[in-house]
Amino acid sequence: MAKTQSTAGSVTLDGVSYDWHLQSEPHQSDHEGWKGMTIAVLQQDAKRAAWLEFPAPKRLLKGLPRGRLQLDDATILRCVRAALGAGWDPTSRGKPVVFMVDADGN
Repeated sequence: MAKTQSTAGSVTLDGVSYDWHLQSEPHQSDHEGWKGMTIAVLQQDAKRAAWLEFPAPKRLLKGLPRGRLQLDDATILRCVRAALGAGWDPTSRGKPVVFMVDADGN
C-alpha cells in the first residue's frame, strides 16, 4: 500500500469548519534563500484566507534532498489557532493575510 501525503483537507475548531490546502512546497528564492512550505486556510463560507508559512526544513539548509513536514489535523488546528490569535478575521474582505508559524504550527 502506497503512503500518500495529504495536500488538502478540512478541520473543525470550536464548531467552525476550515478548509486548507498546500499553497507552495519548500523552494529556494533568489532574494530570500530557502523558504518553507505555505498552506492556505479559509473558513467555510468566509472571504479572507490566511497563508501560513512554515520555516524551511533544516535538511534543505544542509544541502540534503527536499522534504516537507507531514501535515496532520493537529498541526492544522494549531495553525488556525495561531492565525486567529494573531488577528486574522476570516469574515473580512481583502488579500490573504500571511503569518509565519514554527515547524509545529504555533
